[in-house]
Amino acid sequence: MPDPTELNLEIPEEQGGARLDVALAALVQGQSRSQVQRLIKRGAVKVAGEPIRRANTPVEAGAAVVVTLEADQEVSTDVDGEAIVELEILHEDASVIVINKPAGLVCHPNPRQTRGTLSDLAVARFGPLPEVQGANRPGIVHRLDRLTSGVIVMGRTLPALQSLKDQFKEREVSKMYLAVVHGTPRFDSEWRTGAIGASPKNPERMRVVPAGLEDELVERGEARAAETLIERVEELGPATLVAAHPRTGRTHQIRVHLQDAGLPIVGDRAYSHGSAQKHALPRSVHRMERPALHARRLSFRHPDTGETVTFEAPLPADMEGLIEGLRSLR
Repeated sequence: MPDPTELNLEIPEEQGGARLDVALAALVQGQSRSQVQRLIKRGAVKVAGEPIRRANTPVEAGAAVVVTLEADQEVSTDVDGEAIVELEILHEDASVIVINKPAGLVCHPNPRQTRGTLSDLAVARFGPLPEVQGANRPGIVHRLDRLTSGVIVMGRTLPALQSLKDQFKEREVSKMYLAVVHGTPRFDSEWRTGAIGASPKNPERMRVVPAGLEDELVERGEARAAETLIERVEELGPATLVAAHPRTGRTHQIRVHLQDAGLPIVGDRAYSHGSAQKHALPRSVHRMERPALHARRLSFRHPDTGETVTFEAPLPADMEGLIEGLRSLR
C-alpha cells in the first residue's frame, strides 16, 4: 500500500460558513467536489481533529482541516512542465514581499502540483517563511488563480502575515484587476452582488446562484455573498477593457460576475458565454491562451508602519499584445 499524503489546511475567510465539500473543492486543486465527498465519506477529512463524514457540514473560517490522500492521487510536476526560476519582485522589506506573479504559476503546493510553486520559489529566495493559512503555504495570505497574473503580497514574519490576514478578513485591502471581455458593458460602472456557489452541473466551477434561491443557499452554506464593482475603461471594438474591484474574495469571483453580466473574459474557456461567439475577435488579433485577467493594483496597511501602501504590476506581454492588436483595428 502506498503511503498516504496528508494536507494540513485552514479554512480562509471567503469560505467561512460554506459546506465542507464546497470549501475543500475550492482549496484542494486537483480534487473535484465529488472526489472530496468520497474522501469525507470514508473518514479521510478531519476538522479540529475530529473526522467529519457529512459533506454538507458547515465549516468556520480559520478551522483547521486535515485531508488524507492516497499517494497515487498526487501528481508532481513543474509549472506547465517548466520551472520558473526568477520571481519579479515589486517590493521587499523585512516584513513583506510583493511579487508580480506570472500566469501559470500556482501559489502553493497542492495534490496536483507539489513543487515549483510561488511559495517554493519565495522560500528558495528569501529563506523560511511563516504560515497562517495551513501547512505547505509559507508566506501565503491570499491567492491568485493559476492562470491569473499580477500583484500578490506575502508575509516574511508571523506578525506581518497575521496583520495581512486580518486586513483581508476585515475587507480593508483594496484590489483592482484589469480584464479584456467580449462585448461592451451597458454601463459605465456597476456593482455585481450575486451570491456565488458551486455549479450543480460541474462542481469544479462556480456560478451566480438564482436570486430566488440565494437566501436559502447562503443559509445552507452552499453559496457566499459576493460583491464586485465593474468599470468600463476602454472600448476595443468587439471587446472592452474593464476594471474589476472585488470587495469580497470568493473563488473565481471576477470571472463568474463578468460572465453573469454577459461579459465573459477573453480566453476564459471555463466561464464562456453566448456573447463570446457574438463578439468574436478577428483572427488577426493576438490570441490569449488563458483568461485575459491581471491583478493590476493592491493596497494595504503596512504591518510595521500602519501606513497605506499601494503596488502595481505592469500588464504582461500577452495582454498587452491583445489590447494593442484590438486598438490597431479601430
